Amino acid sequence: MDKITELYPEYSLTSSLDILRSAQYAHLDNKNHTYLDYTGSGLPSTSQLAHSSVRLSSTLYGNPHSINPSSQASTRAIDATRLKILQHLNADAKEYDVIFTANATGAAKLVGESYPFTTDKKLVLTADNHNSVNGLREFAGGKGSNTVYIPISTPDLRISDTDVINMLLPTQKKQKAPIKRSSVPTSKCTSAPPAADPEKNSNMGLFAYPAQSNFTGVRHPLSWVSLAQDQGYDVLLDAAAYLPTASLDMSVIKPEFLIISWYKILGFPTGVGCLVVKKKVLTRLERPWFSGGTIQAATVGVPWHLMAKGSEGFEDGTVNFLGIPDIMFGLEWVNTVGLGIVGMRVRCLTGWFLKRLVALRHSNGTPMARVYGPQNVDMRGGTVAFNLLDCRGKVVDERLVGQESAAVGISLRTGCFCNPGAGEAALGLDVAVLRKLATAKTPLRGMDDFVEALGLPSAGAIRISFGIASASADVDTFFDFLKTYRDRVTSSEGLASRESC
Repeated sequence: MDKITELYPEYSLTSSLDILRSAQYAHLDNKNHTYLDYTGSGLPSTSQLAHSSVRLSSTLYGNPHSINPSSQASTRAIDATRLKILQHLNADAKEYDVIFTANATGAAKLVGESYPFTTDKKLVLTADNHNSVNGLREFAGGKGSNTVYIPISTPDLRISDTDVINMLLPTQKKQKAPIKRSSVPTSKCTSAPPAADPEKNSNMGLFAYPAQSNFTGVRHPLSWVSLAQDQGYDVLLDAAAYLPTASLDMSVIKPEFLIISWYKILGFPTGVGCLVVKKKVLTRLERPWFSGGTIQAATVGVPWHLMAKGSEGFEDGTVNFLGIPDIMFGLEWVNTVGLGIVGMRVRCLTGWFLKRLVALRHSNGTPMARVYGPQNVDMRGGTVAFNLLDCRGKVVDERLVGQESAAVGISLRTGCFCNPGAGEAALGLDVAVLRKLATAKTPLRGMDDFVEALGLPSAGAIRISFGIASASADVDTFFDFLKTYRDRVTSSEGLASRESC
């Protein structure tokens, strides 16, 4: 097999990351651990952890809902972190605010429960979405809004620009001719339909999609943001899987809502996410309840309360005031390392990995792997989903791969990764097949019954993903592991029951 520098000469330009790994992530090699789950979580550097320890041991932080010295220290640190986040995204502090949540899921829930869904608005979702975004349909349905999905196209598991346009346009204006993907670059849409008449551009509802799929690594065009806005939609952009290896310029791409999970980008702290939201949109959101920290005043004698203004009205209870300031140093750390260098390395590793994976063969000439999604690095991130095939062409149970990879110190992910739409498209599950769930003669008791009812060869896929401390040696180690499946007949006997997908 060709060396990575023969296929991707630019990989040599990222050698600073090898030095970084030795100095800041030495425990990976010291423990003989191969980490291939960066879409699941980033890894913190020793400098991040040391800085947090020094900061916490040298400054007194208290609950921020007060004017005492320790409280004010927390408030100043939290406000500074909000500003740092906006600077990192190149977002205007006059236009956007940052609301801290426990994670990206909490940020999505905040939008869903507060958004003004009505019977004359709709929720438009791409079939490729994390369940935290799919769950918005429950809020929409509860308020009478219809939810529609834009389908995933096979075999590359991308979403057609034409399908997006047709779902967002009024029926009488739908596109008839397909639009070539090359005509819709990441930051600018040159073949979009004309903008709606501003005088008639009443709010149509909410359009939500991921900048990068957490299942396949596909990067969906950021141009869809303005396309949807031109047709009267608010846009929720899920950036959780995108931001660890790419930058987002919110002076150009301006969704109403952006959801972020910080441990996926920085590895530390956990338990902190945020919703970046346009300030003018906050006035249209309505909380279904109030809590400590979200109100200026409330009474018990009569059912009355006065909500706090701005982001404070959306941060339930006490935010993670000890952890939030670590985002400050984390962003400084990432910027010092260079997100462009990280992105370049991840791109090279992904391309090299894919080339090696699709080339794997058993002695009888049959392929050893089935890749889900693009097999090149065009408009995709460093996440690869696939299944292994044994020498009979049978899908190797993902539980077996998870069990055996863990035994040799490899961290990867198996299942459907909380993205059922992409999983259904990957495994060829159309609506007719899914209807079997409704016609099952006996109630399904768990995931194993789910798999059996649908006649699936597996409950999902194997997912590997690259990040800041990844190196070519990780790919070599993984392919050494895959050699154990060459010419092998596998079974599912003796494997633990599936708890979830």
